[in-house]
Amino acid sequence: MKNERVPSVPLITCDPYFSVWSPADTLFGADTCSWTGERKAMDGIVVIDGESYRFMGLSGGERNMEQAGLHITPTSSSYLFRGGNIRLRITFLTPLLLTEPELISRPCSYIAYDISSEDGEEHQVCMELSMDEGHCYDGIKQKGMIGGVHRMKGYAAAWMGQEKQAPLSHSGDDITIDWGYLYLAASDQEGVELKFEKKEGRYRVMGKISLLAAAEVKSGCLVAAYDDVASIMYFGDIRKGYWAKDGKHIPEAIGEALSQKEELFERCKRFDEELTERTERVGGEEYARICALAYRQTVAAHKLIEDKEGNLVFLSKECLSNGCIGTVDISYPSMPLYLLYNAELVKGMLRPVLAFSRMPVWHYDFAPHDVGRYPYVTGQVYGVKEEYGFREPHKGKVFPMYYIYPEGSDIYCLEQQMPVEESGNMLIMAAALSKTEGNADFVKEAMPLFKKWTDYLMEYGEDPGNQLCTDDFAGHLAHNANLAVKAIMGIWSYGFLLEMNGEKEKAACYKKKAAQLAKEWEKKADAGEYTVLAFGNKESWSLKYNLIWDILFESRLFSAELFEKELEWYLKKQNRYGVPLSSRETYTKSDWILWVASFAETKEKMRKLIAPLITYLEETPSRVPFSDWYDSCSAKEMSFQNRTVQGGLFMPLLKEKFLKKEEAV
Repeated sequence: MKNERVPSVPLITCDPYFSVWSPADTLFGADTCSWTGERKAMDGIVVIDGESYRFMGLSGGERNMEQAGLHITPTSSSYLFRGGNIRLRITFLTPLLLTEPELISRPCSYIAYDISSEDGEEHQVCMELSMDEGHCYDGIKQKGMIGGVHRMKGYAAAWMGQEKQAPLSHSGDDITIDWGYLYLAASDQEGVELKFEKKEGRYRVMGKISLLAAAEVKSGCLVAAYDDVASIMYFGDIRKGYWAKDGKHIPEAIGEALSQKEELFERCKRFDEELTERTERVGGEEYARICALAYRQTVAAHKLIEDKEGNLVFLSKECLSNGCIGTVDISYPSMPLYLLYNAELVKGMLRPVLAFSRMPVWHYDFAPHDVGRYPYVTGQVYGVKEEYGFREPHKGKVFPMYYIYPEGSDIYCLEQQMPVEESGNMLIMAAALSKTEGNADFVKEAMPLFKKWTDYLMEYGEDPGNQLCTDDFAGHLAHNANLAVKAIMGIWSYGFLLEMNGEKEKAACYKKKAAQLAKEWEKKADAGEYTVLAFGNKESWSLKYNLIWDILFESRLFSAELFEKELEWYLKKQNRYGVPLSSRETYTKSDWILWVASFAETKEKMRKLIAPLITYLEETPSRVPFSDWYDSCSAKEMSFQNRTVQGGLFMPLLKEKFLKKEEAV
């Protein structure tokens, strides 16, 4: 096993609030932290024949073990250590198997260990693994804590939480949970001594394992769990995670996690092998490594609940990009991974947006941007006027229940909306979902909304005015050519939905209109070697990632020559860490790079665009979870980390699935 280098290593990846990372090349090179960078310390010390060594967390005076390897798979991160004549393997695994909603919502993650002697002699080993009180609150100011050890049938769990709690007491972006209870558990047969204790002025939960290490490997496992008590405010209803839908409580969830350990480790191993084989075949070893790092991140930046009707609701958090929940232009790039493995999760992304769009307060003829700020689904907060509750700084503040406002409420700044962007996104997502399932049953009730949004695109999408798009960090842009592509694909998507619902005559009209607009677009956007960023500006260019749907839908609105020309231009403009997003700046977006790489008809050309991403991961100085927005020259993170949009890195696999070609790229 070699030491893989990534910006930050995923350790515990359950949801946006139970997320622990190691931002260093070695597990003892830094304190573990939340994706936000806030310290959420986990410490690992092993005493071998009376001498102390550290394998996790910053040293308190102990000697560090040698880290001999780090291997990251889609569901696990495994470290190998040597020291004191023993070998120690520590594996962090979260069983995020997308076909099983209960598993991906269960707030339990595994910390497994293997210990063996390296010199053939026996060694007395005592290992301590602990989690600090900081996991239970936001910020660095200490809170009053309580805790203890629960003795359950077949297992025990050390637990702790704040003495005084106010569940769902804040919302925001760069923020961690401030309520709930942390657990560290082990089966009785493991022989783990579990404690809640105070050490050096701070409380912790700790598991202590004592054994005699010999040549034969001795293995064990602990479960780290977090009961958030209340997960989401969903249009006035307080909802727990999907795992608790039938009245299940955290002791049962931990017990199930422990009893299913061997089965789940084996299933995750098979899944990892299958996904690695697919990604290597499609994009090579480098692409497989990229997807392995992205997988847990994109899943765990969501919270899965169910609504009153028992339907899945899959809610993203915009991590380090404003904290919104259920953002449409976050779901749009995230979608490829979920269409690959469980389209029900895409329905879960669409449901809250469709529900809010039907409410009187949203009286606009275009789609909304979001449905609230995490963990509050209480109506769009993006672009709210100051007199209706928007204040800076807004960290931690809870917004009003906008969803109950009456029709005609003028609470949003129209210039801060993304009308073409979000309307196109919703239509394309609905079409991609329907293509995946082979029917449009899910969207039948939403067709009046889709008609309204398509009419908006027909009127304003051909040459968009001065609007924001999903790349809103770049600011407003008039005549955005890539946004016009989205409008065209959105119009075609509506025709596709009509066709799937049996309205072929109407469908033909919309498809014909999309084809006409595409031909006109190619003429207006043409600048010789490339297409323009903005109509009328021949000196500008940009990644036309929205074109990928013309390939996946096999709609053939745009010429084959256009895709080839764009690819050649991107390769020509590529920097060390990737091709820039546009001619405006040197920064790029990793998800969009994989979308345009999917234009390629050969693996060789696609891999040329993918290769700089692995260089970025190996060389970036920004020790944060896989950022999708970084500088293509310096590899420094611009912002955005731990975001669900990295599901878009799986676009080459979605292309393979949609085109049903074993060797498609």
